[in-house]
Amino acid sequence: MSGDKGYIRRIDLTRDYEAHAAEYRAAIEQVCKETAFSGGKYADRFDEEFAAYVGSRYACGVNNGTSALHLAMLALGVGPGDEVIVPANTYIATAWGVSYTGATPVFADCTGDTWEIDPAAIEAKITPRTKGIIGVHLYGQPFDFAGVREIADRHGLFVVEDCAQAHGAKFEGKNVGTLGELGCFSFYPGKNLYAFGEGGSVTCGKEAYYKHMTRLKNQGCDVRYYHDEIGYNYRLEGMQGAVLSVSLKYLPQWTARRQEIGRRYLQEIRNPLITMQAHPENTEPVFHLFVITVPDHEDFVQYMANADVECNMHYPVPCHLQKAYAHLGYREGDCPHAEYLAAHCVTLPLFPEMREEEIARVIDLCNAYAP
Repeated sequence: MSGDKGYIRRIDLTRDYEAHAAEYRAAIEQVCKETAFSGGKYADRFDEEFAAYVGSRYACGVNNGTSALHLAMLALGVGPGDEVIVPANTYIATAWGVSYTGATPVFADCTGDTWEIDPAAIEAKITPRTKGIIGVHLYGQPFDFAGVREIADRHGLFVVEDCAQAHGAKFEGKNVGTLGELGCFSFYPGKNLYAFGEGGSVTCGKEAYYKHMTRLKNQGCDVRYYHDEIGYNYRLEGMQGAVLSVSLKYLPQWTARRQEIGRRYLQEIRNPLITMQAHPENTEPVFHLFVITVPDHEDFVQYMANADVECNMHYPVPCHLQKAYAHLGYREGDCPHAEYLAAHCVTLPLFPEMREEEIARVIDLCNAYAP
């Protein structure tokens, strides 16, 4: 069906590639000519460019966003016996970053309107083992950093930002990725800024964190073949760095278009059966995903599919109820807002290259929905 005329994909990456194919190919060809494949100058150049874009002192490019979260935890000294509080409603990789160190993720509920981690839910989760908090800027909407930071400071905890869905978003005028101790980004295909494969980055302002993560991602080496600690092969590929440098030039205009489409959805979708994410005035979201809730999300997804519009669900099972974490003993009802979101969420099509008639069609279908 995806090739049929008139079919609207949830996201269509082919349009970006077709628009900038010559630039992408030239960048890839240059890497191939110089055989600068693993790390190297193109990965390093992108690190500098991305740090400048975010407004952080450092950006440490890595092979994916999950590795970014893992390295962030290691840089902050998280290990066996420690606990880190994370949202129950996020992609599972947020929790993996904690688990990979041998520490335990502790899941906190979200608010009922922004769907971001609820500062009021964090306090009860803090124990003597708690080392820090990971907040997720879910769907491109910044979480209440001020509220989380106040709790963290009162208890001597770090705050790490999971910015995987929020490149360019702002909280109180400041770019995400510059607020907490560390900011973790993903460049997975489909992200607001994406690689032609996998990629990630950790932003920070502290040189010690940057140097430690750089050593860890390079097999524990500061000097080649001299391994100072157990390390990892987490380097960003040179080809991905080159591709990301091309895409980064266009990210501001892509972001503006996402915001334009997101605002239209917010203003023009008026069906009382549909609830949309709240966006506090002190934030500037970037609409990585446009998620709604409806009484029966499977029925809605089928309704849209029947009209040749692709929708999906981010995410149908909250982290605390995933089988991988069954040993932690969570039960239904422990994070009610996250559980409601998981049971009712639908993601609408939204990407920068959407055409005006496609946007209007999605809006009209949403408003006409009546199960």
